[in-house]
Amino acid sequence: MVLKDDNSEKSIELFISIGLDEKTARNTINNNKVTANLTAVIHEAAVTDGCDRNTGNLLYSVATKFPTNALVHRPTLLKYIVNSKIKTPAQLEAAFAFFASTGPEDFKLNEFEEACGVGIEVSPEDIEKAVKGIFEENKKTILEQRYRTNVGELFGHVRKSLPWADPKIVKKLIDEKMYELLGEKTAADNEKPTKKKEKKEKPAKVEEKKAVVETTAEPSEEELNPYTIFPQPEQNFMVHTEVFFSDGSILRCSNTKEVLDKHLKVTGGKVYTRFPPEPNGLWFYVRFQCLYFQAMFVDFGLAKERGGCCYLRYDDTNPEAEKEEYINHIEEIVKWMGWEPFKITYTSDYFQELYDLAVELIRRGHAYVDHQTADEIKEYREKKMNSPWRDRPIEESLKLFDEMRRGIIEEGKATLRMKQDMQSDNFNMYDLIAYRIKFAPHPKAGDKWCIYPSYDYAHCTVDSLENITHSLCTLEFETRRASYYWLLHSLSLYMPYVWEYSRLNVTNTVMSKRKLNYIVTNKYVDGWDDPRLLTLSGLRRRGVTSTAINAFVRGIGITRSDGSMIHVSRLEHHIREELNKTAPRTMVVLNPLKVVITNLESDKLIELDAKRWPDAQNDDPSAFYKVPFSRVVYIDQSDFRMKDSKDYYGLAPGKSVLLRYAFPIKCTNVVFADDNETVREIHAEYDPEKKSKPKGVLHWVAESSPGEEPIKVEVRLFEKLFNSENPAELNDAWLTDINPNSKMVISGAYAVSTLKDAAVGDRFQFERLGYYAVDKDSEPGKLVFNRTVTLRDSYGKGGK
Repeated sequence: MVLKDDNSEKSIELFISIGLDEKTARNTINNNKVTANLTAVIHEAAVTDGCDRNTGNLLYSVATKFPTNALVHRPTLLKYIVNSKIKTPAQLEAAFAFFASTGPEDFKLNEFEEACGVGIEVSPEDIEKAVKGIFEENKKTILEQRYRTNVGELFGHVRKSLPWADPKIVKKLIDEKMYELLGEKTAADNEKPTKKKEKKEKPAKVEEKKAVVETTAEPSEEELNPYTIFPQPEQNFMVHTEVFFSDGSILRCSNTKEVLDKHLKVTGGKVYTRFPPEPNGLWFYVRFQCLYFQAMFVDFGLAKERGGCCYLRYDDTNPEAEKEEYINHIEEIVKWMGWEPFKITYTSDYFQELYDLAVELIRRGHAYVDHQTADEIKEYREKKMNSPWRDRPIEESLKLFDEMRRGIIEEGKATLRMKQDMQSDNFNMYDLIAYRIKFAPHPKAGDKWCIYPSYDYAHCTVDSLENITHSLCTLEFETRRASYYWLLHSLSLYMPYVWEYSRLNVTNTVMSKRKLNYIVTNKYVDGWDDPRLLTLSGLRRRGVTSTAINAFVRGIGITRSDGSMIHVSRLEHHIREELNKTAPRTMVVLNPLKVVITNLESDKLIELDAKRWPDAQNDDPSAFYKVPFSRVVYIDQSDFRMKDSKDYYGLAPGKSVLLRYAFPIKCTNVVFADDNETVREIHAEYDPEKKSKPKGVLHWVAESSPGEEPIKVEVRLFEKLFNSENPAELNDAWLTDINPNSKMVISGAYAVSTLKDAAVGDRFQFERLGYYAVDKDSEPGKLVFNRTVTLRDSYGKGGK
């Protein structure tokens, strides 16, 4: 019996704070074991101040069902629950099953997440589509059995196709579909069915067994071609969007037949897209992080796939930020990525047209000159208050705007603002600024202008002037769609088709420019092209190819499922796929251990053929390279141990291994250092006739002549920069998540002599180790290699 003391009441309060009802809480304290478990779980999860009911119910299940053989992993599961990465009973049951089979040993987070459906969001629309499909497949049976239909089986079919769907929504939609198909229950539906005895028939004799042919689902058209989701240019007459105003009116933006016909005549009906980088310092330094090579794939790729054109358009509206060096670098990167612009343009090419259109916008009563300061504009927008100058006469705004252009008004004393809707629910309709005064020469336009258009004004307007058919951007720009179409409609201009796609987020990194800038300037990494950064310059330096990057983005597809986090192993998978075809094999020993072949003469040198490619044909001499085999060879320290075991395939005293492309060797003696623990060298005998057939195969490097060490190289091993898959979730503590072991430098590795002529950027597969590229820090006589990716591919297990 549990005594109802103060501790019991505190436990009840604690259990109620996580969402348990009072009755359940009081029943719980009658079980000492569950009380102790639940209390421990709440403290481990750090929710002693309470949490929502759904989280609390999951924590209660952990306290009562978590497998006792894997308690060491319980804190990991609790973290996923509290962070809402595991939020349904189905996910939790999957976690229990995973840990029950894992036990106390180490496990891989990516395998755990895949088993539990972490990061998979199933929308009500997805569930509705699945339910509809199940009902269509079983319609005949449901109509025959009516309400006697086994609803549990229908539920099971949906859960089989969508295992992480919300069961409440599934049940609700199934019930609604049953009612929609069958209507109200009849008296016959409520009658109990009578059982009939059926005579069992013997199955017909099978003459011969038919082979079972396993079929795999054909990839969808969208998987084969991610661009199929986009409409054709001639479909741009359709409604693009609806702009809602605070007075209840709705603007339905679409092209008239006349406007669309004029557009199609100019373009010839081709697809026109644009890739619009800003040629400023931040672009130069960040150098195209993940979302930018995603944008290149979408913009250039759609145009290429449809036989159209893609502009490389520089958004050079800020004269103080743009520099020629930034422009040159962007063009070089675009070319390296394999894209060829149809034409290179600049927003500044259209400064005169943009100015003329701004004048027309004022004439139509849709813009005004404002004298509020930047702080006042911010305050008024936050309070949804109109500017005191919002309703000034049109002629007065025209005169002032002309004075702005001629440099009569001081910088900061006036702006041109669009008269949109200050009471809208959309912040991007709060009278956005169209023009600012800046007394600064423009790198391209020179001293002609002292007023410059804003992004919000110029971006959509130049899209129209360049007859862009598809204006593509990431989802964070979706709220700008209203102002985009409002402006083009207000000026009676052609309207491109706007489509936002989900931003590419990759695990174990940060995407924020601010955070990238912080870790670079504070030397957490070695510069903007540090191989640990997922920027194009970092990936290039690491040895990643542009084709691998484009294959990665293509494999992800183009969707609107925001918030998705792509596992970095998926990128690594595509890198391996590419390098496996293009990187020649070679041998490098990272941590050399000397092996003396005692039955080989000291002055003897045997030249052997090693394969550059695993499927090399013997009649192709270019597919081979020469390696010397001499009395002294070096193997990796990790490939030798003093105590042998059945599952170990390396070298040990009295044991034989095969040196790849060479001969079997057998360890005959071990020489220790003065501490009698450190192995200094190994003595071995080789089998010149290759009569022995050892299972273990080791890579190695030999002296090219007696007493002459192999060439020494530096090898840099890179791991994930952040320990957590999503360090952004850690908020202000994100810096503490940086992996202190993300870079390891090995300065005394040995390589085969054929590598001495390797050039910066050359890529190789170091056999048994991974793929490596020559780094720019290399000097004559000192090669530096960066590990691009390891040989092991975890994408099939953990990639999402």
